[in-house]
Amino acid sequence: MKKSQKVLLSSVLAAGVVLAGCGGNDEDTTPVNENGGNEGADNSAEENNASENTDNAEDNNGEASGDAEGFSSKMVTDVGGVDDRSFNESAWAGLTQFGEDYPEADVDYVQSGDAADYLPNLQQLAREGTDITFAIGFLMADDVLTVAEQNPEQNFAIVDEVVTDGDGNPVDNLASITFAEHEGSFLVGAIAAMHSENDEVGFIGGVESPLIKKFENGFKAGVKHVDSDIEVAVQYAQDFNDASTGQNIADTMYSNGADIIYHAAGGTGNGLFTEAIDRNESGEEVWAIGVDQDQAVTEGEWSEGNVILSSMVKRVDNSVYNVSEETLNGNFPGGEVIELGLEDDGVGIAETQDDVSQEALDAVEEYEQMITDGEIEVPQTDEEYEEFLSSQE
Repeated sequence: MKKSQKVLLSSVLAAGVVLAGCGGNDEDTTPVNENGGNEGADNSAEENNASENTDNAEDNNGEASGDAEGFSSKMVTDVGGVDDRSFNESAWAGLTQFGEDYPEADVDYVQSGDAADYLPNLQQLAREGTDITFAIGFLMADDVLTVAEQNPEQNFAIVDEVVTDGDGNPVDNLASITFAEHEGSFLVGAIAAMHSENDEVGFIGGVESPLIKKFENGFKAGVKHVDSDIEVAVQYAQDFNDASTGQNIADTMYSNGADIIYHAAGGTGNGLFTEAIDRNESGEEVWAIGVDQDQAVTEGEWSEGNVILSSMVKRVDNSVYNVSEETLNGNFPGGEVIELGLEDDGVGIAETQDDVSQEALDAVEEYEQMITDGEIEVPQTDEEYEEFLSSQE
């Protein structure tokens, strides 16, 4: 199923862009990428996504317009790092493309080694007077709110979380970018159910949270919608950057009978691919399902193919690009919640579909239409999932 890669944000982007900034504490700050900016960083985030994310961003945005001289758009990664082959990497691909389309703009990232780096890294970019600063990941919610309130004349955006002030009100200089991950996860759940030979599949989560629960419950719902008898094993690593734990969890799930495992665990999920490769090289047929971007482009290769059956993609790259562009053009979406789902092509299944059956692809197309039409209401929480199961009986 080929999908248009266009994410439309213009209808929800409003408010004016204001520049300037004030200082923050620079202690314990992770250095800015010295190879970043307009010349591009010498890192795997660009190398691995050059053919996919760059082309998609070009298709999405058309011709660049506006004078970007003096404009800066930068991001702070979460602990997974800019080359996590997943969430952060996708965001950096979008920001890199923005820098290529607007060569006078200053784009860069600050890498976080651990959670203690989030606040000083955000403060560093605020102190530099960055025009739009992206906090990549829900784990930075409290820190980006703090820095936004400290710097009311600068613009900030967070990906994967809705951030409000202490009274629950929108923050004028902070935009929230979210995705309907449960909808995309439903589709790969259906694919898993239609390809499982053992009637058992698995889900590996990173840190258990409302966000990752959306992936889990959407995936389980897709599986159960196809076949209520299929078992779904679930385990959380409580870490987004521990590939060895991811591999250990995958080992247990495969050993207990699961033949397809979906992950929403950032760098931890790379361990899933390692385990799947090892088992296939040993003659066992198992599959993995990737997340956030088309992970089969960069991961999963073994001597006879690729262990990644499909991936649930979310267009973090497009969202970062578009919010940067709108801010440049004077339309920073301060206080707005930008939610991108199937209807917006904000989530979906990956373009790599070599091992997905035509029957499954046809079903995905049908389910996608049913979701956008409201005929299938995909659960996000455990409670909604239980209600969904009851509706299937």
